[in-house]
Amino acid sequence: MTALFLGEFLGTAVLILLGGGVVAGVLLAKSKSHNAGWIVVATGWAFAVTCGIFVAKAFGAPGALNPVGPLADLVQGNGTAADHLAMIAAEFLGAFCGAVFVWLHYLPHWKETSDPAAKLGVFCTAPAIRDPMANLLSEIIGTFVLVLVASAISKASAGSLETPFVGLVVWAIGLSLGGTTGYAINPARDLGPRLAHAVLPIAGKGGSDWSYAWIPVVGPFVGGVAAAVLFKLIHDATGIPAPGR
Repeated sequence: MTALFLGEFLGTAVLILLGGGVVAGVLLAKSKSHNAGWIVVATGWAFAVTCGIFVAKAFGAPGALNPVGPLADLVQGNGTAADHLAMIAAEFLGAFCGAVFVWLHYLPHWKETSDPAAKLGVFCTAPAIRDPMANLLSEIIGTFVLVLVASAISKASAGSLETPFVGLVVWAIGLSLGGTTGYAINPARDLGPRLAHAVLPIAGKGGSDWSYAWIPVVGPFVGGVAAAVLFKLIHDATGIPAPGR
């Protein structure tokens, strides 16, 4: 359990440091990457996921980096509840700590940035159009795709290519589906940094938008569980073997 906790903690911290870092570079004033755009953000997050998974696996964890992953594994009958709960706790803690390091890295830029919404956007997601049910549906669909395709990659025994393939899935989701809500698709990725935003002494920050915070938590859990259940039902019912078996 120690390896699971440490790996998921470190991997998720790296995920948020690099993922939140690319957002900070694009949004914060006087950054050299200021206004670099959505493609840069989506690409940065894809690379962040890949780096985080490699770090987590190096320390003996599976590299879920997302509480939806352990929950999906539990639904599919893999592992124990105690191990999955340890991973989930590590992911939330790692996300919080990663966000703290983003704040430290960009320390001079917070006071140079006048828009509180831009500062909040470094830490957590916000909808392009605020419509709770539509926003919830976007998070459900995005996470459904993440878990469905990640499950397919795992079942296909991609071996050493599995980790970069998952990064490509996150990249695809960001480019194709991320424009509505900022594609949290990960409760820890949103809630951990949002908590960091709430407690850190960030110059000129506004509120942490807690009225929206439930959507990037509930939506990913619903979408992830639905995908895991559907994948298991179809795979078990059809008996289709994984490629190469």
